[in-house]
Amino acid sequence: MGAPLLEIENLSTHYVSAHGTRVIRAVEGVSLSLGARETLGIVGESGSGKSTLALSLVRLLPPSARIASGRLLFEGEDLLRKSEPEMRRLRGKRIAMILQDPMASLNPLFTVGDQVAEPIRVHERAKRGAAWRRALELLKAVRIASPRTRLGQYPHEMSGGMRQRIVGAIGISCEPRLLIADEPTTSLDLTIQAQYLNLLRDLPNASARCGMEALVTSVVSPRMSGSLSAAAHDTRICGSDISSALKRSRSALSAMIWSRKAASAEAARSRVRTSVMAETTANSSTPSIRTSATMSLRLSSEKASM
Repeated sequence: MGAPLLEIENLSTHYVSAHGTRVIRAVEGVSLSLGARETLGIVGESGSGKSTLALSLVRLLPPSARIASGRLLFEGEDLLRKSEPEMRRLRGKRIAMILQDPMASLNPLFTVGDQVAEPIRVHERAKRGAAWRRALELLKAVRIASPRTRLGQYPHEMSGGMRQRIVGAIGISCEPRLLIADEPTTSLDLTIQAQYLNLLRDLPNASARCGMEALVTSVVSPRMSGSLSAAAHDTRICGSDISSALKRSRSALSAMIWSRKAASAEAARSRVRTSVMAETTANSSTPSIRTSATMSLRLSSEKASM
């Protein structure tokens, strides 16, 4: 068995406030391994660090984020030691990424054909005509209807499902070894989600010139992945296959969820008790105030009569 294509060792990524007074540990001590021709799914609740992990792999983190520790080994090379020009040559060519929102990825000022062909022209030095012919093949591969017409259209003229397919076409345009899909079905309805997941599952077969592996950070269907890694706040459960990962994650995540529900219920009961006590105190003090006021008026009238 050869060396893994991607190996993550104790990766930690933190978000630091402007003055450095607050640190959010979005990713802490993550270790994963992905071999050739494998598909890995990462599942977890919102805010558990799935997108931050995906962005860490291609070093496209926002300015407030810092990779605190760990190693990112891709084809035996540590990505954290590469310069930014080296990473630019690697992104899109050997590692590609599909982001959550296609409208945030696509440029509204350029046609679909220009955007699908751009990575081919940049990384493979292809001429415009050859790049556009390749773009037409890619739109057919991702099952875009009337692909020749779509090449001359703009992103706003497409539906959400079609835009997501176009982003997928851009992702596989240069035949990357590793494809990262960061919650690619977030903005799609259920029917389109199923179609797009089937498409992602078939992309390695559509890319025949080299082996392609997919790292999917949000899995809607267990059939999508060969293995799962579950992430949660302060909890990480890894499994070598889907069934074992789901069994482990179900018990651990269920315990975490129930403990949070119990804590929330106890906090709600505490707020109710505090409110009842405050209301009781207010009601009990009102008669005494009225009695004191009545006695003061009575004494005042008695003095006046004297």
